Amino acid sequence: MELKPSESLKVDTFSMRIGDIGGVELDRLHALSLSVGWPHRAEDWQFLRESGQGFVALDEIGRVLGSAMWFAHGADFATVGMVITSPRLQTLGAGQWLMKRVIENVVGCDLRLNATRAARRLYLSLDFQPEKTVYQCQGIALTQMTGGVTNTPGDIRTLGANDIPAAIALDAAGFGVRRAALIEKLFAHSSGYGLFKGDTLNAFALCRPFGRGHVVGPVVAEHDADAIAVVKPHVTDHSGSFLRIDTHMHNGEFAAFLSHSGMPVFDTVLTMSMGKSLTDFAGGAITPMTYALASQTLG
Repeated sequence: MELKPSESLKVDTFSMRIGDIGGVELDRLHALSLSVGWPHRAEDWQFLRESGQGFVALDEIGRVLGSAMWFAHGADFATVGMVITSPRLQTLGAGQWLMKRVIENVVGCDLRLNATRAARRLYLSLDFQPEKTVYQCQGIALTQMTGGVTNTPGDIRTLGANDIPAAIALDAAGFGVRRAALIEKLFAHSSGYGLFKGDTLNAFALCRPFGRGHVVGPVVAEHDADAIAVVKPHVTDHSGSFLRIDTHMHNGEFAAFLSHSGMPVFDTVLTMSMGKSLTDFAGGAITPMTYALASQTLG
């Protein structure tokens, strides 16, 4: 497959050129995501720009008509996200043009992304392979929860800077890739709860402002009960407010807990990979799992 992209792209009656996403005003990026109905605030864009790299597609007078970003973790793995083209360009090749520029910059990396239904054909054409459904659960958080969740041994504590190394190790075990810089950055923007058994961190959940309210993630735990134990305080903290969580879990106690907490499934996206698959990164049956993504963009 030929991936070498051109420096410009002729679309309809005008040409587009590539620009660095770091050099574009936040309000123009915000307008782009609003044009496709995405909830990202300008602050969310800034967080992502500080966490990764990317390109924008600019027309002849400098309007932002598309974007694509990648987030490297080490030398051989990256997630891809914020792949947006304005509605008028979505069938004219702009998305593939931007994605080829991204792929050109991450040669040798295993890649992972979360594809909307509209974008799946694009990613399939670039040799991404389908993996697992992500369930976007969201709504007004409720503290009246039902269901037979058993008591979890251990202590629930708020997380602080001293807990970052343990959270990085736990996240790496669940995600399959060490994401030290991202976890440190998330800690700086999030509140967090951890499940401790003795002095050992066995599960954690972070929560930060995002979009219409707050998003919970990542959540890493070994069992449903542990995952519920660290997410439940965030539900209580934001009771009556908008809360979102993105998860691969579609049944079991954790999924039921989300629904009972006012966060039913709102939409789905599809995790796709190029290179190693999710199972290649997975540990054994008893190792921690990523119960909730940091976000659809970050994985």
